[in-house]
Amino acid sequence: MKKITIAFLSTVFLVTAHAQVFKSTQPFAHTFSIIARDSSTGEMAVGVQSHWFSVGTLVPWGEAGVGVVATQSFVDKSYGLKGLALIKQGLTAKQALDSLLKADAGKEVRQVAMIDNKGNVAGFTGKNCIQYASDIQGANFSVQSNMMLGNKVCESMAAAFRASYGEPLAKRVLAALDAAQQAGGDIRGMQAAALIVVPCTPNNQPWNDKTIDIRVDDNPQPLKELRRLYMLFIAYQHMNNGDLATEKNDMETAMKEYNAAMKMFPSHLEMQYWTAITLANNKRVEEALPMLKKIFTQDKNWKELTKRLPAVGLLTVSDADLKKILD
Repeated sequence: MKKITIAFLSTVFLVTAHAQVFKSTQPFAHTFSIIARDSSTGEMAVGVQSHWFSVGTLVPWGEAGVGVVATQSFVDKSYGLKGLALIKQGLTAKQALDSLLKADAGKEVRQVAMIDNKGNVAGFTGKNCIQYASDIQGANFSVQSNMMLGNKVCESMAAAFRASYGEPLAKRVLAALDAAQQAGGDIRGMQAAALIVVPCTPNNQPWNDKTIDIRVDDNPQPLKELRRLYMLFIAYQHMNNGDLATEKNDMETAMKEYNAAMKMFPSHLEMQYWTAITLANNKRVEEALPMLKKIFTQDKNWKELTKRLPAVGLLTVSDADLKKILD
């Protein structure tokens, strides 16, 4: 009876002690991530992958002209906004992180990294994070991981990031995430991933603060899907550039940009459609016709949409050319 009582009291003590650390409002995000800054452009980014649903809503935080934060393991999401606010007040990344850790009774189960707009980097891995757990800081980056299958994840991420110098920051982050997975990754497997990029200067538009903000909430191959979404983002940038060139009546540039987008995603009907509409609006109906015919054959709803465009000024062809298009 005495042994049972001691065991029971020990269990109560452990549960009580852990209750001060593991709060029901703080989800798990055992994962690997990278925060980084481009020394040339000043852009800052966070990339993350985890076997945890919608990890992109938990780990990555960033603000234009301020910095980025990754908060993981037993996540305290407040590290994101609080850390950025402290950096905005003038603290370095390390000072901001140290300040938050000092006030956190559960810091030994946290894993956090921060980088500010000057390139100062800080990282922390609590001693009670689940192994394998580690972090590495380098020039303009920090990599961190916990609950990994093997113990070389951080080294692999750091090496991949360094080796991709000169590439766009987002591509370097994706390369680091791929390297982490190739080194074993999360011991539980894969489920979700995310990538954010913020510019080097503040824009005072919180609703439009990120230049890239993509995530995969639930997918058996989240990194592969994240890369596809990134490439789709680039393709749509080409489409936007084409639209801007069209507004300036620079059709040579417009078609170059549209063709770049379609080359990346040749089966994407919307990219084909607006390219064809732009051709038609610039008195190149004969070039647009075969494209539109192919699109209408694959999905008749695009033809119905075309009928509605003249009324709002988005298709400005003659009645005769409109008849050609719809026939």
